[in-house]
Amino acid sequence: MAKKQIIETNYLKKIQSPQEIKSFNRQQLKALCCELRRKMIQTVSKTGGHLSSNLGVVELTVALHKVFSTPYDQFVWDVGHQCYAHKLLTGRASRFATLRKDGGISGFPSPKESEHDSFIVGHSSTSISAANGMAKAKTLLGAGGTVVAIIGDGALTGGLAYEGLSNAGRSKDRLIVVLNDNGMSISRNVGFIARHLASLRARPHYVRVKMKFSNLLISIPLIGKTLRNGLLHIKTKLKKIMYSRSSFFEEMGFNYIGPLDGHDLDDLIHGLQAAKKLDRPVLLHVATIKGKGCDFAEKDPDVFHGVSGFDVLTGSHESSCECFSDVFGEELCELASQDQRICAITAAMKSGTGLAEFNALYPKRCFDVGIAEEHAVTFAAGLAHNDALPVFAVYSTFLQRSYDQILNDASISGEHIIMAVDRAGIVGQDGETHQGIFDVAFLNTIPNVTVYSPSCFAELRINLRQAIYDVSGVAAVRYPRGGELDGLEDYQPDYKPYTLFKENGAKILLATYGRIFANVRKAAEMLYDFGIPVSVLKLTRIMPVEEECAIIASGYDKVFFFEEGIRNGGIGELFGSMLIGRRYAGHYENTAIEGFVPPCSPNIGLQRAGLDAESIVNRVSAACSECETNNRWARTV
Repeated sequence: MAKKQIIETNYLKKIQSPQEIKSFNRQQLKALCCELRRKMIQTVSKTGGHLSSNLGVVELTVALHKVFSTPYDQFVWDVGHQCYAHKLLTGRASRFATLRKDGGISGFPSPKESEHDSFIVGHSSTSISAANGMAKAKTLLGAGGTVVAIIGDGALTGGLAYEGLSNAGRSKDRLIVVLNDNGMSISRNVGFIARHLASLRARPHYVRVKMKFSNLLISIPLIGKTLRNGLLHIKTKLKKIMYSRSSFFEEMGFNYIGPLDGHDLDDLIHGLQAAKKLDRPVLLHVATIKGKGCDFAEKDPDVFHGVSGFDVLTGSHESSCECFSDVFGEELCELASQDQRICAITAAMKSGTGLAEFNALYPKRCFDVGIAEEHAVTFAAGLAHNDALPVFAVYSTFLQRSYDQILNDASISGEHIIMAVDRAGIVGQDGETHQGIFDVAFLNTIPNVTVYSPSCFAELRINLRQAIYDVSGVAAVRYPRGGELDGLEDYQPDYKPYTLFKENGAKILLATYGRIFANVRKAAEMLYDFGIPVSVLKLTRIMPVEEECAIIASGYDKVFFFEEGIRNGGIGELFGSMLIGRRYAGHYENTAIEGFVPPCSPNIGLQRAGLDAESIVNRVSAACSECETNNRWARTV
């Protein structure tokens, strides 16, 4: 009797390059998939991160590395929140415990981190365009290898994906688009493409028969290829009879293969090998299950899409404290109960932006437009044009995509749209592509825009009402991820655009806005204890800035502005120009964020930017010492 083969389960400790799995047999590959899932679940339970999306592409990732050879072949992961298995197979398993930590490995692909990460990503729907350009460059320069874009069906709700498909499909380049179809982005997918993919998933038998029959014909010596080409016309006629309509992707110019079982390694490897042999654009349609292999993630894939720490056995995790997103959602529901003109718009982020309750209470007034922020803004402008009150809830980092629409479709015509800008400021571990530090700077360039930046929950409620009812044109309310910072327990907000906390005898003014008002206030108390009295000017409406704020600041010898946003084009620069306009002759400093913010906790990010209380105290103290030194030097000349 033959001995049962023993399959190892500790491959990841040995794999330093994806080339090493090319010799694996099917049993070994399946064991590797199980190990990858265990590693991801154990790690994400501690570090937090994207779980469901990564569990769903384990077999696909293994098959990709089995068939292709990176970095000679190049993978472009759309969004990039499904790249964990790829990272584990490309020499980063030993550092995987540092995922999303300060100084650790990124939760998204990063060419700075590995040559196997061919393109930096973080936002949706970009992979096909990037891969199209990369493949074209290979063709132009005579370089070898294939470029593979891996894109989810949720990302196909974004318009950029179709711009990429339109151009890539008519090229002659070695480009494969792998469509990872799990029926979801973060929330459930919506629109035509979701229905079209559902219809394609309903007829996989034809595709499997086509692949097997084509391979059989090619295997016939001498005449196999001729026979296959001769039957191509018959195949097309047969397909039109079997299909009610031809594949959308074939109409775009792609050779369509699928749908394949995204958890069947044999299907995946054969499909990828077939696509690799074709010297033209191919779309490989793969059906997967988000959260595959983890019961609680499969049951609630949206909950475990992006998650903090959890119990690896049960999936339970501590309920987070009340956050700005929750308060926004509650207040919008309250306002909508009194005003039927109010409606909400989300770009596939109902839960993340706090709109789940609104959707449950007012489903006919809640619109999920898919991952299409540009459309969301113009759609809102259309709603506003006919007297509705649209509120677009969107993360700051994703609002960047809508600059043209805010400018041309809303601001110029004066349409009253309201943008609830979530995750404003330093967001944290997701890194450069997900920080909310640019919205103020680009909104600052658009005329007729009003922006509020609340410091606490009560102020958010006030500002949301003001944005809806008290102003015209484009209005935005921006607020951070998570909850309030400590130190605002006794702060009582009002409807004023600014508040001055005046300290008797103070010759120094600290100005700021948003959540770091708590840090500035704490710094002011610390400075007072050090014998340096300061006043604090808190802006609540940061665009437009009241001229009276510049008048107030002009009365102080030294003014320090602290801003949780990018320096160039920010409110700190605007405030400085207002002082210049008043011929201010005192000392002015602007502390803001310089460049991109890497993965780190929000607290560490604020410290590095000099926006925590201790850094603020040090900056003001140092500037005062410098001024004293300069004055003493001037007196001795």
